[in-house]
Amino acid sequence: MNSLRLIKYWLPVCLWMLVIYWMSTGAFSSDNTSRIIEPLLYFLFPDISKESVSAAHVFIRKMGHVTEYFVLGLLLFRAFRGTSQHQWNIRWAILAASAAAFYALTDEYHQSFVSTRTASLSDVGIDSAGAVLSQLIVALYCRWRTGRKSVL
Repeated sequence: MNSLRLIKYWLPVCLWMLVIYWMSTGAFSSDNTSRIIEPLLYFLFPDISKESVSAAHVFIRKMGHVTEYFVLGLLLFRAFRGTSQHQWNIRWAILAASAAAFYALTDEYHQSFVSTRTASLSDVGIDSAGAVLSQLIVALYCRWRTGRKSVL
């Protein structure tokens, strides 16, 4: 693979991994995100209970995990696919989901060293679910686009 192709397909993956790494720092700890999310929820829903705000805050944070790794899964699939003429291949999907899950493990390990963050295997599962979801969406999209039933 020449360097232009390497940059085109793998630079976005590396940059997105850096974004995920940055979001795993103390800047995105629960205490810091609550300073933005909770006032916004109170503004949007003035009668909301404190318990509902706390639950919504946790939900929003977990959906952030899903979203981060959904995007990573898409970028990894694109990189593994490269310049192939084929739309979809199960090997690319498995590689993409597996690489994203491995990165989720390393991300949680990184968080274990950040005093305002906690490492959690359940977050690895949530992250991995986002990556797997991206692969399912890609497979369904390719199936719809080609009109073939053999994609899945």
